[in-house]
This record gives sequence, structure tokens and C-alpha cells, in this order.
Amino acid sequence: MTSETPDLSGQDPNTPVVVGVGQSSERLDDPGYRRMSAVELAAAAAREALADTGADTATVASAIDMVAGVRQFEISTPGAPAPLGKSDNYPRSVARRIGADPARAILEVVGGQSPQHLLNEMAATIARGEAQAALIFGSEAISTTQALAKAEDRPDFTEHVGGQLEDRGWGLEGLMSLHQASHGLTDAPSQYALFENARRARLGQSREEYAAGMGALFAPFTEVAAKNPHASAPVRRSAEELVTVTEKNRMIADPYPRYVVARDKVNQGAAVLVMSVSTARRLGVPEERWVFLHGHADLRERDLMERADLSRSPAAVMAAEHALEVAGIGVGELATIDLYSCFPIAVSNVADGLGLKADDPRGLTLTGGLPFFGGAGNNYSMHAIAETVQRARTAPGTFGLVGANGGSLSKYSVGVYSTTPTAWRPDRSAALQAEIDSWDAPEEARRADGWATIETYTIKYGRDGSRTGVVIGRLEADDRRFIALTHQGDEDMLDLLSAGEPIGRRGYVRSFGFGNRVTTDEQRMDALLPRREPVLRDDYEFVTVRRDGHLLEVTINRPEARNSLTPQANDELDEVFDAYFADPDLWVAILTGAGDKSFSAGNDLKYSASGKPMWVPKNGFAGLTSRRNMTKPVIAAVNGYAMGGGCEIALACHLTVADETAKFALSEVKVGLAAGAGGLVRLPRAIPRKIATEMILTGRQVTADEALGLGLVNRVVPAGTALEGARALAAEILEGSPTSVRASLQVMAETEGIADTVDAVDHPSSALDNLMVSQDAIEGMTAFAQKRRPQWKNR
Repeated sequence: MTSETPDLSGQDPNTPVVVGVGQSSERLDDPGYRRMSAVELAAAAAREALADTGADTATVASAIDMVAGVRQFEISTPGAPAPLGKSDNYPRSVARRIGADPARAILEVVGGQSPQHLLNEMAATIARGEAQAALIFGSEAISTTQALAKAEDRPDFTEHVGGQLEDRGWGLEGLMSLHQASHGLTDAPSQYALFENARRARLGQSREEYAAGMGALFAPFTEVAAKNPHASAPVRRSAEELVTVTEKNRMIADPYPRYVVARDKVNQGAAVLVMSVSTARRLGVPEERWVFLHGHADLRERDLMERADLSRSPAAVMAAEHALEVAGIGVGELATIDLYSCFPIAVSNVADGLGLKADDPRGLTLTGGLPFFGGAGNNYSMHAIAETVQRARTAPGTFGLVGANGGSLSKYSVGVYSTTPTAWRPDRSAALQAEIDSWDAPEEARRADGWATIETYTIKYGRDGSRTGVVIGRLEADDRRFIALTHQGDEDMLDLLSAGEPIGRRGYVRSFGFGNRVTTDEQRMDALLPRREPVLRDDYEFVTVRRDGHLLEVTINRPEARNSLTPQANDELDEVFDAYFADPDLWVAILTGAGDKSFSAGNDLKYSASGKPMWVPKNGFAGLTSRRNMTKPVIAAVNGYAMGGGCEIALACHLTVADETAKFALSEVKVGLAAGAGGLVRLPRAIPRKIATEMILTGRQVTADEALGLGLVNRVVPAGTALEGARALAAEILEGSPTSVRASLQVMAETEGIADTVDAVDHPSSALDNLMVSQDAIEGMTAFAQKRRPQWKNR
């Protein structure tokens, strides 16, 4: 036995060892271009991994009892298109092609951490004796899909495969939110650009200095990619060329031109085979093919808006440091390094933490990196693992590190590899994760108003030359963090973000139903988005209004759509109720729906599914469900169905009159949603909790008579007379003092959250004080004494 031949005689039989790696690829202009599907690319890589073991491939395939697939782009987000079709069981589609019939098949969650995370997990499973061999793979055929999507002879990649599948879902929780999406953060370049600009400001560098640094970091990557036969863009580029903006190298999101952004147009696949030492011996895998996982870690960063410092991701650094700690080595003992490189900061963040320089002689990539080798979807790091394993075999006893990043610097998985034998070593990722989760987080202001300081920013550039600024900042009043967009055409704010150092500068932010908007000052905000005067218009597109003395009748006028609400309809209702609450001559309002079939079906699901912009006014559905200080009564006249958001609107009204055909339901669970516009809160407070829970969890409809018995409505009237019934109730209210009505509603609202009855009774309220000195109080008592009807002054 030579010094380069490891002694494996005393190895634990369950010790996991990587025994085979494989890669596959094709380009559209390759002479032998085969139009391979994602499944076929993964299968080709899997065959390479089987052959790489040096053992009989059929025998090795038959020993595989676990397969795990990394998601492609087209199965990574809700509603993602698959123009050429896809497999409904990707892992088993691949397994079937290589002659494997595993007992367990896994489809992993979204994220570039997936390859290394799966290898860490599969290795631990094998170490526990729960499996003998696992094949992990992933692939993308995005170039082929985009090129052939509209071709007459396009292939059909649809596959229906039976068998068990552990589909772990998208795993997008915390990686995206409707609030962030409504503020432009739907794409990776914009999110990473926020971190990049924060880092530049922390380092005190000018835009030119920082751009030069990004170029210097990635120029060596292009040299590696140029030599890699699987690279999608094997072109050497200088540091200057990478960051010089040209027609071909257009700006994507400040500070990123296209050349430093991960490349998604690829046809690539990669696979890794890991098995126990005993299985490797039984199958005849030569020991010189064995590579051990010496260190490993998996950590998750706090969600974007919860991070104390947007210029860093300390969780990623902790993962790398812990993997090295488990391996028992330092950074200086690494022979090879591959850091996930979707954008420069994904590399520099970890490099900064580990003390690595851009010109480290070992290099920071083995593949060429995501912008140059190719970085589609979630599978890049499978290629990095394959390269690391091959390098480890050519230099026995050396160590290689792979850092795999997912989300927006969100998830980080690390592996340390070497041919040197080692026992399986458990990591302490769970304890470290608990520490990360305990870190203090800034408080977020979903609705931000007032002067603020810019914390970080980016400008998104459209192909049409359009620009949109995205700002994360802190409110001066309370230091809460917010996200905001620039308003269309606000060149003043875009100029501020485009030159010099915007971070630390003041701006002015205001919240709207469609999100937060930021500009240079309050006067500019008023000019861009004038405040709406709270007055009734003569006509509306989606509602009708009728004024009868002190009574306002509002009708949702979309009977063809069951009076469901689009964002525009909600805006009109919000405007109407703003005017109602501001007009001293309007004392009571009635809300109803046109026709006799439906009060409102709530959110217009057809509109929602259309992909058009979605928003809800700050005051909620119909301008009511989130409105504070509803100081004057609103009566719901329910004619027919009050479903989903329609039921939530009725719940938000002070009083409800229903005709005998009315039915109420929080039906959101039937369409995969939840009653988030107040139904989950108001219904359990309005009726017995168990009944409310049943309605919420089943979507069960409640009839008008049942609703009356539960106290959900005030009155039930004959079919077709809901509006007349509401008018009668309004007339009774109008007989009383409007000042008293307002004061009563105010005290009820103020004491709603006070549990102790006496404390609620003794609650001091300015409403009662003001009422006692009002003209209505004097008029009411005087009229009573004089035995006449009072003439209310409403003051």
C-alpha cells in the first residue's frame, strides 16, 4: 500500500461515499444536437455517473434504492409554463431510463442549495443504515424549450409515470411574498442588486470602483468556463468587458449588466451517486473511485426584510465555517473551491467571511460559474460537486469545498470532499439554525408613510428603456423598515438613485392600496400622486350611488360577474366610502349588489388568474374590510349570495339585512385561498367559535334564517326586498341623533378589546365627553321636554 492509497480496512460499513459523478450537455448549434428533454439530459448524466463507478452499470443501477431529483424551472413556481410538456414524476422518469427501480423517489424543494443539501441528506440516511445507494440528479432544457416552443415539429416531453413520489412541494415559504412581488421583487437580479448596493455602500466604494471589483471577481470565471466542454458560454472576457454597458451587455438591475448575471439558457444535466462502503465493496466499485464527505452543513438566512444587515448573509458564512469545522480543516487547507455564483455578491459574501480574495490562486470556481458555465434553475451545484469529486480523485488526500446557494442569499448548503477515508460526522446545523432564528429583526412597515432614509436600492431596466426604482428604507419616525417603488415617470427620484451615493439620503414615502411609493419629498409626492378629494362623483364604472337626504345607497354594479370585485371596482368603492365618511350631511350608508342573484362573490377570480396587476385599497375589500374609524353606520343589504370576500364585506358592515334567499359562506378554502380580508377574525367574534371554525374550514353555506339565528344578520326579509329592508332599518337609525350614533360606534370600537366588563364601562372616551356638550344633546333633551320631534344639528 502506497502513501497515496487510503487504508479502508477499518471503515464502518455504513459510511457514505461518493462513487460516481456524471454530466451531460448540448448546445443548439452542436453538430449532433439531439433536442433532449430535461429527463433525457438527467438520464444521460446518470448513465455517466454509473459508468464512473468502474463497476457493472446494470448491477449498480439495480442496487439504487433512493433517487432524488432537483426541480427544473418549469416545476419551481406556481403556474410556470412547460411549452413542450413535462414528466409528472421526474425522478422515476429518470430512474426508469437507467434500469433502476428504487423504493423511494424524492422531488426536492426549490433552491440552488438542493444538490448539496440532497447529498448531505442522502449521505446521512445511508450512514444511519436506512438506505444503501442513492442517485441524485437534476437538469434543465431551457435552451431547447425556448427555441422549439413554437416550432411546427416541436417535440412532446410529456410523460406519465406511476409509482411512489415524495413531492416536497415548492418550498417557497419565506422566499417570496405578495407584498414583495407587488413592489417589483419578482426576479432574482433585483433582489441580489439590493444586497450588492448595500455592500458597496458598506465598503465605501464608488460605483466605478465597485463595478471594477465585480469584473475582477468574474474575469477568472470566464477563463475556467472557456475550457469547460459543458459550459453554455465558453468565452473569455476581461474584467472591463464584463462590466462595460453595451447594447449586448445591457443593464438588467443596477449594478448588474447582463454578463454578470446567471445564465438561464442552457441544456445541462448532472448526477451524483452515493452509497455505503459495504455496498460499494459488494458491487466491486474500485476504492480509488471513492470520495468521502468530510464536512457538511445546511443553514437558512432570515427572510429578506428580517435581516439586520442587507449587505451580508452571515448564515452562508456560518454554513461554510461549520462544514470546515466538521471536516477538521481550515480554509488554507482547501485545494479546490466552488462558490455558487449567480451574482457577484453570492461569491463575495462567502469569500469575505472566509478571508478569500478574488485573485486566490486556487480560484473560486471549478465549472466557470453560473453566468458563464450556466446557472439555470436549481441544479448548478450538482456540476460543481461532479467537478470537485473528479479533482479530488486526481489529487488524492486534498480537500475541495462546494458552497450551494438558494433563494436570495437565503439557503446555503456546503460540502467538503476528499479521498481521505473518514467516518461519518454529524453536523450541528440545527443548533446553529436556532441561533440564527433568534437574531433580532427590524420591524417592517407594510404601509409606510413619511420621511425616510434609504437603506439600499436598485433600478430595474426594461428592454424598452423603461426604468423602475426599488428602495428599501427606514422610516425616520420609528425606524421601521419598508420597501417601496418609484412612481412611473418620476425622473427626479430615478436621478437620485442613479448617481452618487443614494444610501443614507432622505426620501419621502407614502402608502397606497397598490403599494408604497417613494420620491424625493412630500411636495413631489403630491404632484405625482395627488391626494384624492373625498367627494362623490356623478358616475362610476363599477358602482352606482344614490343619495336620498342623509342616506347614501351604494350598489356594486357587476351582476354579470356576481358582483365580484376587481382592483378597479374596489378602488371605486373605497373612493365612495371615503366620501361618505367625510360628508357631514350623510349619516347612514347602505351597500348592496345589483340584481337578485348575488350581493358579492368577493374577489374576481377570473381577473386574478389573468395575470393582471392585483391590489386592494388600504381600506380593504369594498373600501371597508380594513377601514379604521368607521364612525358612521354602514348597512349591508344582502340579496342572494355573499360568498368569500362578499361575506367578509358584510361582516365588516355594522348591520346586515338579508332577504330570505341569501346565503353566506367563507368559501376561500374551496379555491385554495383563505379569508384573509377579515373573515378569519370577524366571523369567530360574530358567532359561536365552533360554528365559525366549521364555516371557515369547510366553506359551508349558511342560509338567511340560520344566519339570523346565529346573530350573523339583523333581519331577514322576503326575497327581493333586501334593499327595502335596509332602508327601513336606516330610517330607524336616522330618527336618532347622528352625533349620538357616531359616539356610540366610537365607544364600542374603543372598548372592543377590553376583556373586563367594568374596565370597559369605565373606559374614558372623548366621544362621550364631546357628546355631552354637543348641540344634538341639548336639542334632544329640549325636544323631549317640549314633546316634539328633535331637529338634529349633527354637531
